[in-house]
Amino acid sequence: MLTACSPPAIDSGTADPDAIARGKAAAYRLGCGACHAMPGIDWPQGRVGPPLAGFGDRALIAGELPNRPAPLARFVRDAPALIPGTTMPAIAMSERDARDIAAWLSSLHDE
Repeated sequence: MLTACSPPAIDSGTADPDAIARGKAAAYRLGCGACHAMPGIDWPQGRVGPPLAGFGDRALIAGELPNRPAPLARFVRDAPALIPGTTMPAIAMSERDARDIAAWLSSLHDE
């Protein structure tokens, strides 16, 4: 009975360190800090969306999608298409930026 309450397995994948660095830079460049507090970035530290520290340890994206690299890349690029009604906007970015941001987010673990 308790297995129904088990969170989905977390699959952060193995990301290339260069992709992680590009993802952090893309998140900064695209203004993700306007809504989210981002670890390793001092300013801005938005408070509209959830803080991104420890994102790689979360089982779900926005409480609804499994936290895996491919769905995460789709979510950061066009969240409303995946979760209608979300407050996360669609953000104009390349597929590579989306994959790199997903790699960076997946690399963020609670210390």
